[in-house]
Amino acid sequence: MAVLSKIRQHSAIMIGVIALALFSFIIQDLFTKGNFGKSSKDVGSINGKDISFEDFRVKVSNLEKSGQGISATEASRQVWEQEVTIALLTAEFDKLGLRVGEKHILDVLKADPNIGKNPMFLNAAGMFDVAKFKEYFKSNPEQAQFLKDREKSAELNAKFQMYNTLIKAGIYTTDSEGEFNYHAGTDKVNFAYVAGLFSTIKDSEVKISDADILEYMKASPKKFKSEETRKIEYVLIEDKASPEDINEIKTKVSSLLSGSVVYNQATGKNDTLAGFKNTKNVVEFVNSNSDVPYDSTYVPKNNLPAVDADKLYNLAPGEIYGPYVFGKYYCISKSLGRKAGVNAKASHILISYEGTQVPNKREERTKEEAKAKAEEILAQVNANPDSFMMLAFTNSDDSSAQQGGDLGYFTQGQMVKPFNDFVFNNGIGKVGLVETPFGFHIIKITDKQDGIRLATVAQKIEASEATSDKVFTQATKFEMDVADKDFNKVAKEMALTVAPAVSVRAMDENFGPLGNQRTIVRWAFEKDTKEGATKRFEVANLGHVIAKVTAIDNSGLVPVDQARPYVEQILKNKKKAEILKAKMTGNSLEAIAKATGSTVQQATNVTLENPVLTGGVGQEPKVVGNAFALAANKLSSPIEGVTGVYVVKNISTVKAPALKTYADNVAKLKAQTAGDVNRVLPALRVDADIKDNRKDFNY
Repeated sequence: MAVLSKIRQHSAIMIGVIALALFSFIIQDLFTKGNFGKSSKDVGSINGKDISFEDFRVKVSNLEKSGQGISATEASRQVWEQEVTIALLTAEFDKLGLRVGEKHILDVLKADPNIGKNPMFLNAAGMFDVAKFKEYFKSNPEQAQFLKDREKSAELNAKFQMYNTLIKAGIYTTDSEGEFNYHAGTDKVNFAYVAGLFSTIKDSEVKISDADILEYMKASPKKFKSEETRKIEYVLIEDKASPEDINEIKTKVSSLLSGSVVYNQATGKNDTLAGFKNTKNVVEFVNSNSDVPYDSTYVPKNNLPAVDADKLYNLAPGEIYGPYVFGKYYCISKSLGRKAGVNAKASHILISYEGTQVPNKREERTKEEAKAKAEEILAQVNANPDSFMMLAFTNSDDSSAQQGGDLGYFTQGQMVKPFNDFVFNNGIGKVGLVETPFGFHIIKITDKQDGIRLATVAQKIEASEATSDKVFTQATKFEMDVADKDFNKVAKEMALTVAPAVSVRAMDENFGPLGNQRTIVRWAFEKDTKEGATKRFEVANLGHVIAKVTAIDNSGLVPVDQARPYVEQILKNKKKAEILKAKMTGNSLEAIAKATGSTVQQATNVTLENPVLTGGVGQEPKVVGNAFALAANKLSSPIEGVTGVYVVKNISTVKAPALKTYADNVAKLKAQTAGDVNRVLPALRVDADIKDNRKDFNY
């Protein structure tokens, strides 16, 4: 059943046609895990339709077991997105009364190459045979559930394709729109104007408060819609080695260089043990004394610790270097000799053919055609070696074509055998042709690196038990003190630093610079965690984090500090606009220019399609639109534009001649709206009533 198993692995619903990515995971077994006593509660709802926690939990469990190496939280996020998408679209399918038959479902199933190209289901002519497909499942009733689940996915996918087609058919462009587009690009306006630019008023002269930003967001709640958030400040007390610990580790590593004398209880005598300098069995010595096992690899110079690379690489066989620090380790290293050509660098041009393991071939070709083309390119390279890069760029079926075929450095055994053997058995500059399961490769060897083999004793620099005890005592004391005292004051008294507050959402995993700290985030959203609550967390390989919830935001809007970078300048410009408008008084442009300390400027042959004002101003569509709307020699009211406030006077409007047909403009607009179908799902989400209770289920 290996083939069927492969089909199972690729049985995710393929609703992601035409840029929409929908996910559906087929339940392969009923493996379950603890539901934390919440099985009777729904994990959420979409437009009043509840999502059962039990079904949701099984899908999350299956995704966790899929081998993708994702966390339970990430799995729950993906499944939740799937559930929301399917619920929203299914509701639309039902409203439209979409129905699909067996043919539609079979068409979707056949589109999966693991089914449509499966030899089990092909006839003698190599075509998909519906009868053979049905017969297989009829004669294998134990696989019936698999087919049933797969058909559900296919049915949903088929409906989506219908829905997608209906939307595309409903998006059309009228002749009137084509005519307007034509005139927007060809009608021209000439006008004079006075500009009061926002840049003439210093930002420091207009202040924007948090209340201003909040009011702006409340006026457009959908634009700033957000999940509830918590702000958490924290103190990190690192459980790291003290200067005394570091010195002790360095001394211990140094002592391994020379021999030592130890008492042998069995003989009642002292034994002299060889040190790193004199040991006869280097491998055994390293494995007995190092926190990192012996590695027999020959290492090129550029892979050695940067600070000590020169000294390590130039060690004579048997010579020792150290102690030195490499990352979180104190090390001593002994040279066991050098070897030529341990790494190689090469470029290649891959010419694949039908049936090879290459996903994105430039063109379909037989093996014979591929070989002939590869030999032709090899001849061109031999005739002009400098042409290799361009030939790779224009001919190679490998992604390295974008780098002129350059594969960078690689070690022995990293490439498939024919490729590996050619590169490591020939010298720099050699060009040749080899065949692999991927196709025919024209290879050019561009460099090789020698390497050194080092025996390294490395001992981790970490806190001693005594230091860890002190850190724990300090962290515990801080936790107890802040329970009824000011967090920042206690931190200051204990010479600790309070990190800037981190804003998190209920299903976040990352916690600012500390990375994945899901436990802290989960605690912040527990029902019993109120504003001002504190708690200590032991974080592996880091230390102790004492966290405090400083703010709880259930408003449904993004936090003010997150909105400020976007909103602040908009509001500042609005305030600046009021100041500028107050100055723009007068019955003529000259009078207005005098009042604002500016000059009258000219705009010539400007179109609606390209509403750009010269002099570094940029696009001002509202200003140009007003200029078109004015009668000749008429003065506008102050216009609030993108870069300032403007008053314009129409000098002349030149209308382009009418055309018999505006088909070209209609076609252009149709091309611009081709992707509008992808806006449907985001629009459905904005208007949907979505309740997400995942945080109550310990994800």
